[in-house]
Amino acid sequence: MAGGLPHPVLLVDEAAKAVGLYKLNDVFHAQVIDSNVIYAWFAMVLLIILGTLATRKLAMVPSGLQNFFEVVVGGLESFVVENIGEKGRKVYPFLCALFLFIITGNLIGLVPGLDSPTNNVNTNAAMALTVFAYYNFWGIRMWGAGYIKHFMGPFWWLVPLMLPIEIISHLARPLSLTLRLFGNIRGEEIVLVLLFALAPVVGTFPMYFLFSLADCIQAFVFFMLAMIYLKGSLDHAH
Repeated sequence: MAGGLPHPVLLVDEAAKAVGLYKLNDVFHAQVIDSNVIYAWFAMVLLIILGTLATRKLAMVPSGLQNFFEVVVGGLESFVVENIGEKGRKVYPFLCALFLFIITGNLIGLVPGLDSPTNNVNTNAAMALTVFAYYNFWGIRMWGAGYIKHFMGPFWWLVPLMLPIEIISHLARPLSLTLRLFGNIRGEEIVLVLLFALAPVVGTFPMYFLFSLADCIQAFVFFMLAMIYLKGSLDHAH
């Protein structure tokens, strides 16, 4: 980390090095696979394992992991449908997967010996660009060439003003999504390292609850903004 602080031992990195996934390329002197990619895979594998365990023995009266996932998935679906309408069911699987990946990626960074894929700008940029492409895809699919009306404002005489403003606004969305998540997750990890250097247990333990809450909020903010962008592309332009 910055400031000459000792870098912690990261277990997944060490395991990746042991199997040859994480090493220096002799030609370009760069990692064969970046650490953030490995931790993104780790988060996905963890979600697949938890999903498999939750759905292995489905019951009419859920309990344990099944009950937890039904509450999370059902709550998110209700939230999307309430805000977008029935059309939201078409895009809900994407939004749900996005939220679950981000919150998992955020929280594993708080586990000693692990790192968060979302503290890397490349991971967040990839998700932000995917959201950008996805909501524009749905806008074009729903309205065809008429999707351009979303960028032209309510009156024809405002087009010269509104069109460049809307285009710049939409192009800025991936940057905003990327930097918001990156800044919060990277910032909290730097604070944890600093506090651990000053007071290993007393300084860090009380902050875990605060940062866990912040990780959940940041995942929900990313999810909610993606939902708002999708709602805008699915609604009729007036």
